[in-house]
Amino acid sequence: MQTEINRLFDFPYFQLETYNLKNAFSTKCNGKWESISSKEYVNLSNQLSRGLLRLGVKPNDKIAIISTTNRTEWNICDIGVLQLGAQTVPIYPTISKEDYEYVLNHSESVYCFVSDTSVLEKLNKIKGNTQLKGIFTYDDIQGEKSWKEILELGKDNSNQAEVEIRKNAVKSSDLATIIYTSGTTGKPKGVMLTHDNIVQNVICSKKRVPLEYGNSKALSFLPVCHIFERMILYLYQYCGVDIYFAESIEKLSENAQEVKPDVMTAVPRLYEKIYDKIVLKGEDLTGIKKKLFFWALNLGLKYEPYGANGWWYEIQLGLARKLIFSKWQAALGGNLKIMVSGSAALQPRLTRVFAAAGMPIMEGYGLTETSPVISVNDLNNGGFRIGTVGKIINGIEVKIAESGEILVKGHNVMQGYYKDSEKTQEALQNGYFHTGDKGEFDKDGFLKITGRTKEMFKTSGGKYIVPNLLEGELKQSLFIEQIMVVGEGEKMPGAIIQPNFDYLKDWAKENDISFSSNKDLIKNPKVIQEIQKVINICNEKFGHWEQIKRFELTEDEWTIDAGHLTPTMKMKREVIKEIYKDLYDTIYQ
Repeated sequence: MQTEINRLFDFPYFQLETYNLKNAFSTKCNGKWESISSKEYVNLSNQLSRGLLRLGVKPNDKIAIISTTNRTEWNICDIGVLQLGAQTVPIYPTISKEDYEYVLNHSESVYCFVSDTSVLEKLNKIKGNTQLKGIFTYDDIQGEKSWKEILELGKDNSNQAEVEIRKNAVKSSDLATIIYTSGTTGKPKGVMLTHDNIVQNVICSKKRVPLEYGNSKALSFLPVCHIFERMILYLYQYCGVDIYFAESIEKLSENAQEVKPDVMTAVPRLYEKIYDKIVLKGEDLTGIKKKLFFWALNLGLKYEPYGANGWWYEIQLGLARKLIFSKWQAALGGNLKIMVSGSAALQPRLTRVFAAAGMPIMEGYGLTETSPVISVNDLNNGGFRIGTVGKIINGIEVKIAESGEILVKGHNVMQGYYKDSEKTQEALQNGYFHTGDKGEFDKDGFLKITGRTKEMFKTSGGKYIVPNLLEGELKQSLFIEQIMVVGEGEKMPGAIIQPNFDYLKDWAKENDISFSSNKDLIKNPKVIQEIQKVINICNEKFGHWEQIKRFELTEDEWTIDAGHLTPTMKMKREVIKEIYKDLYDTIYQ
């Protein structure tokens, strides 16, 4: 009898019975892909459960996992822990050691799995201030306990009957995981998600997966500690998709060419980077090749799905795909049928151009608190509409409040915030989760995100500004890598901008501008003039009170490690404002 999926650890058993994959998970080690089958996945998970039992892990114990990259071991640990009625606490590797300490203490984690030396060094500095009984490493690190020691403890299967008793005692309504939101301000909140929250989200999202079940490959590189990628990995398991873990963002293209994936997921910032690199390569071409490249690019920027542009456009598109876009596909393995985007707004130009190139990006919408999917575009059934986040998935109710805020009810909504009843009551009112995002439905039921209520601000003149609308418009320029619109309580909006230095350097050389550093570039009058042109064009699309009157450029790049961005590449607005306080003061002097 086929396994009924009610708990997260049911997915591996379902996959084994239904697809029995040879390469369920693959991780690259020392230059070679190492794979485990569905059978090995189940066996190793049980072995880990037996080892953890012998360590004394009890139901509702919290086990933290911190990994620099996605890897097979993460998934084995996840299932091994969950089968015992304990909970996993995934932690972003890039946060500070102080945040490690906070999350480990707040969650009361008793054991921690870590990937490598970089994570371990941070952890070792604060472990004495936590309740951790032990730390186990995935990499072999001299003088440290390896996760293989737990597997060794579990080799003797005489306590497997106890594992089965623990598994059978876990209900779908039980807590499965606590995910600490990266947060753009303040301490992270621990989102409590049950087995049922995530299981139902997976099952209801399956209908939107246009892949051949049991015969497709995925490339995974978004942090699995984030619910978006984690839910996607369960979805791949459910659909019998071989999962390959990319070594890093830098090696994404190289890994894609080796694996030839059918699907991958990313956040908008990564799609922007891929697009910018492609355009920069196009800029380096000459003669007819350059003309053809930009003809195809401009054609792609006019793309509409389902042949809406007419037969002549489709004929030109077919030619562009053969001459130009096929090279884009080859750079990502040549087999990509679909890409998925979440976590932040995707610029419509990226949706258009990648769909034109035969690699459509299906933009979705959700939050950690909603497990995460609320809506997603669907390539089939006329469910793909550019500029929207698709239609609501089954089993979820969404309504728009009078204020324009998106409210959600359904199987996907969290239990609440761990040890924080006040914030839970604030977020969950009258059975609905208040997302903090503003949105609207079009006449056909597609959801469109129009802003974030918490990021809106008023100028001193009492006018509302929606910064992400301005930012999204301006980031379409190749000159701009990152931009934060400011001006709360000030007389007019301003902007702090990190230029796209790769593009800017090429542009400067072409325009005979000499420079020896980023500082030289941002002080150059011609550069400032060029970015002012971009601002002027943007301003024409907005009301007078919304227009950016002044801007300042940063000489450094905004990164996760430097604290500008969250692990999912969202801006930490308060942090950025503090880092560039001098630039902010210059704007409003």
